[in-house]
Amino acid sequence: MTFRDTAGMDNSSTDTKRGRILKTAAYYLSFITFGTIIGVIGPTLPELAGQTGTKLSQISYLFTGHSLGYLAGSLLGGQLFDRARGHALIGSALGIMASIMMLIPLVPLLWLLIGILFIIGIAEGVLDVGGNVLLVRVHGDRVGPYMNALHFFFGFGALIAPMVVAKVMALYGDITWAYWFLAFFMFPLSVLIFQVKGPAIRRPSHSDDSRGENRLMVLLITIFFFTHVGVEISYGGWIYTYAVTLGLATEISAAYLTSAFWGALTLGRLLSVPISMRLKPGSMLVINMTGCVVAGIIVLSGTRSVHATWAGTVIMGMSIGPLFATSINFADRNMGITSRVTSWFLIGGGTAGMFFPWFIGQFFESRGPVFMPVVLLITSAAGMIILSCIIVFFSRNRNRSGFLEKPGKRHSV
Repeated sequence: MTFRDTAGMDNSSTDTKRGRILKTAAYYLSFITFGTIIGVIGPTLPELAGQTGTKLSQISYLFTGHSLGYLAGSLLGGQLFDRARGHALIGSALGIMASIMMLIPLVPLLWLLIGILFIIGIAEGVLDVGGNVLLVRVHGDRVGPYMNALHFFFGFGALIAPMVVAKVMALYGDITWAYWFLAFFMFPLSVLIFQVKGPAIRRPSHSDDSRGENRLMVLLITIFFFTHVGVEISYGGWIYTYAVTLGLATEISAAYLTSAFWGALTLGRLLSVPISMRLKPGSMLVINMTGCVVAGIIVLSGTRSVHATWAGTVIMGMSIGPLFATSINFADRNMGITSRVTSWFLIGGGTAGMFFPWFIGQFFESRGPVFMPVVLLITSAAGMIILSCIIVFFSRNRNRSGFLEKPGKRHSV
């Protein structure tokens, strides 16, 4: 897929090695902070419910507000990154995220907290589109391993956030300093990224638009994002409350269980960096989705077993970790992607992040905690079916697909 560079040349071919390193490092650090926000909400959910005087079924609306903001930010980012300076957008998003993180543990009203999470979701959506799009602009046809690494750093941020919560709660007995500690590191990064020169704005040609935005292809992959991101966000957001409610863990050990999920997810993404150089994206997706189904079965069959819960959590994290980046690589390899297409994929994931945690919250108390693994197992199985349809579609309608291509062969970017 070729691009028109506003500077009149392909920026990826003229960028210096040092410049690419600086840009890539900036995106990686940004995604660490992005991950900390996702990772901190789940372990602090009961505390936020107490802070606002609400039940778990009500506090779950935080996920809805947060995800609605993310959807809006993804749509906005899909338009802005073809028109404005990418690093200015990312730096602004980080500044907003840091400011909001400072406010979250101070808000006593649920409706106001939902509004605050909506704003931070907008900033996250812009950041998510920007990190994925700008990384492709920097590395071009060599982006595969870098893309997996980008989402590894997101998982790393989500991993350390529950650890911070557990440590702060042990020391101070509340969550305020946990949010403030994480926000503290976002402010200097926001300033720093403004100082790094970003890649030139590049707009796809009309021919690329028609090729990269085949509606059926985009729809199928967007639905696939809906399933696996729904499982990821719901599991990370509810496993803490699930384990505590069933008596499988104390508050502290449940925080570490949440960290185990994000840690396994992070390890899975780290391992996917070298694996993506050897294994085809389609094969990786099938293996990972199979792992999600197996993990769901283990957790559901071991609702009274601490060991089964820990084993299922680790397998789920390892399996679901590489899915996001691999899905993007798979789509880019088979049809090429634009900023607008990328935003639709993120909207699919954002919609899932809004719906599934909210849906689980509505029935968590009335149907019991086991409702969570039931929903996520069904969703994982649905994701496997959708993935099969995608692979069949590409196999029948294109000469090559993620299954059929050699690992090193890619469309030019």
